[in-house]
Amino acid sequence: MPRSLLRWSALFMALSLSACDDAPRFTQAEPGEARSGGEATVRKSDQNAFSMPSANLSPTRRLDFSVGNSFFRSPWVISPSTTTARDGLGPLFNTNGCQNCHIKDGRGHPPTPDSDNAVSMLVRLSIPNEPAYAKVIEQMGIVPEPVYGGQFQDMAVPGVAPEGKVRVEYEPLTLRFKDGSEVELRKPKLQITQLGYGPMHPDTRFSARVAPPMIGLGLLEAIPEAAILANAQAQAKANNGIAGRPNRVWDDAQQKTVLGRFGWKAGQPNLNQQNVHAFSGDMGLTTRLRPFDDCTDAQTACKQAPNGNGPDGEPEVSDNILRLVLFYSRNLGVPARRDVGSPQVLAGKNLFYQAGCQSCHTPQFTTAADAAEPELANQVIRPYSDLLLHDMGEGLADNRSEFQAGGRDWRTPPLWGIGLTQTVSGHTQFLHDGRARNLLEAVLWHGGEAQAAQQQVLSFNAEQRAALLAFLNSL
Repeated sequence: MPRSLLRWSALFMALSLSACDDAPRFTQAEPGEARSGGEATVRKSDQNAFSMPSANLSPTRRLDFSVGNSFFRSPWVISPSTTTARDGLGPLFNTNGCQNCHIKDGRGHPPTPDSDNAVSMLVRLSIPNEPAYAKVIEQMGIVPEPVYGGQFQDMAVPGVAPEGKVRVEYEPLTLRFKDGSEVELRKPKLQITQLGYGPMHPDTRFSARVAPPMIGLGLLEAIPEAAILANAQAQAKANNGIAGRPNRVWDDAQQKTVLGRFGWKAGQPNLNQQNVHAFSGDMGLTTRLRPFDDCTDAQTACKQAPNGNGPDGEPEVSDNILRLVLFYSRNLGVPARRDVGSPQVLAGKNLFYQAGCQSCHTPQFTTAADAAEPELANQVIRPYSDLLLHDMGEGLADNRSEFQAGGRDWRTPPLWGIGLTQTVSGHTQFLHDGRARNLLEAVLWHGGEAQAAQQQVLSFNAEQRAALLAFLNSL
């Protein structure tokens, strides 16, 4: 037997002796495991791996995907302009195109020290909830900062002052593994400077958020609500310290509170509303669902600036453009996994389960029969997320609530495609604010409900850590 196989066989034996009694032992890949997105899975693993249409889209429907892609990628311009289909940018904004944040449909990153703007990282703002703001809290999930609103915008059109500058500094934090090895984490410290509209409320809460990958969003939208709630009930019943909770958020179209699925705190109910709020907050673009510019009463120049609304009241983002961008964002395919049957990846999968990571990063769902797009219906998918909120501890806390999410709560992010981050986005900066410079750092920042899992990983030796990372990089 080759030496490498002997080494991994020994690791399998060690796992069988040390793993929790109820943890499965994987000695081969599961049927269909490589197809993370079911029939929609794409066979790409290069820099365009996150930009491909669902594999089961027909040629005719791929045309709509391509048109939606063009609106997602192309920049919007300032009004008035001869380019009436793409004008109306701002007056306040974070970027002029979706692709600037979701780099090649992938993950954003914090600003570098020499960056002029944060671009693919934005900062959410709010002040503490008070009973007087009950209606605002019901519909927005927060109380916006009175002068700067719910999102800090560091760019503006000529004649309007940007809200300020965003920078991030880091402090080192060292952790030690059981075998004596050390790893240095970096703790971010947000810097908001050059405020354009005076001081903020003294109790302002800040939350830095990098843009998440765009892949598989339509499949996540197609997971039955009952399946998500069943996971929450099962976790509560298990009573083992893992207690995922659904967020309940405002649906602008239905004018009622529903299940939240999207965003770092599951603050948006569906992809259309996610897109609408991104057009509004990130680019200052109106839609029929949000027909107003993102200016506060204190920002008079913003309110008086020209807009790109049509003479008949047509918003800057027309219903047709919004429809095409929605179709595009629903049908960005999930790449197939790599090396699912290799001994090292299987050893890492066993360690993933041994640490209990699958308790929150739920491996598998079946999408609903009545999914919004027929290609996304009845698919066995492997997102490695329960879409629930979990207390992740004080180390990751932003101390900012959002609907029913507390200051230590974060939605479990899907892990599919995570091993292609470097290939697609050109970096490996993870977590909600990009503080983790690699996957191991991301794991070690886990606290709260995930503290036991983090401690398990700290007990792994170098070979086990390499196996765990091989599994994560295969996703």
